[in-house]
Amino acid sequence: MPGLLGKKIGMTSVFSADGKNIPCTVIEVGPCVVTQVKTVENDGYAALQLGFEDKKEKHTTCPMQGHFKKAGVTPKRHLAEFKGFEGEYNLGDTIAVDFFSESDFVDIVGTSKGKGYQGVVKRHGFGGVGQATHGQHNRLRKPGSIGACSYPAKVFKGMRMAGQMGNERVTVQNLQVIKVIPEHNLLMIKGSVPGSKGSILLIEK
Repeated sequence: MPGLLGKKIGMTSVFSADGKNIPCTVIEVGPCVVTQVKTVENDGYAALQLGFEDKKEKHTTCPMQGHFKKAGVTPKRHLAEFKGFEGEYNLGDTIAVDFFSESDFVDIVGTSKGKGYQGVVKRHGFGGVGQATHGQHNRLRKPGSIGACSYPAKVFKGMRMAGQMGNERVTVQNLQVIKVIPEHNLLMIKGSVPGSKGSILLIEK
């Protein structure tokens, strides 16, 4: 799907025409620069590689410096490929937030907030204290039994247990665009999106 790169600014709320208070996320989208045009003849598929946010040349590796110079653009901090763009785009072209319009529905891809190593109550919603749907004797936040005995003599893969929570790629689909503010490169999306403030997002049509 075609789309752009953006940065999560934070959350706020706006009032709709009928007076409802709508929570929304503010995202700084673009401007994104075309750093590579992939074609079926050369690469086996058609796509655009877009760059977002400037980066100092001294912090850019020599191969990437050559890549950006070929496109005639300054070094970029974030790169991503998108397929399905309509129309012709050339190296160095800029795609801004007005690529989207109000009432569009978009999919947003981001990295969720990392929660560290968490137990089963927080990570999987086990009952814990009060509900006591899982647990051991007087330790209600423990996972309880994780398998049978001599048969099958193992713990099945996928057992819900304690472990790393968050910090993974998450896609939220069908989020509505509430407002486009092209003079500030801002997009207002209904609802919440994955990631913390300042995290990089992929906004796909």
